[in-house]
Amino acid sequence: MAKIRITKQFSFETGHALYGYDGKCKNVHGHSYKLSVTVIGTPISDSSNVKFGMVIDFGDLKKIVKEEIVDLFDHATVFNQNTPHIELANELKNRGHHVILVNYQPTSENMVIDFAEKIKNRLPSSIKLHSLKLQETETSFAEWFAFDNS
Repeated sequence: MAKIRITKQFSFETGHALYGYDGKCKNVHGHSYKLSVTVIGTPISDSSNVKFGMVIDFGDLKKIVKEEIVDLFDHATVFNQNTPHIELANELKNRGHHVILVNYQPTSENMVIDFAEKIKNRLPSSIKLHSLKLQETETSFAEWFAFDNS
């Protein structure tokens, strides 16, 4: 049976600051991220299966990505846990803001690596993550491909 790729797209709003950066992005700012998740697999051939003809139900993929990425990162502010912004992060937390401390510089490149691991860990064994595209602005994005990371 043929391998098929399917893609689902997601949107979320996230703030961040790049510790040690030499440009404007050292300041706290936000983006309207667009995440495209592409998985690859063989459509289910068992006609008695309610998912007959699907690689994965789009709703099942949506549940995974929402729980692992969108619900966590939407309207959050992300900081490197080693940043001098830690005082600001703690102040924001104390005021009820959603702050995420990560062990990496929160660039699109590093975020897409993090997202790939989270999604791969939740997919059924018959489905493989093919690629992710994290669009930070209209003209700037980072991509992760399984082929490049195997």
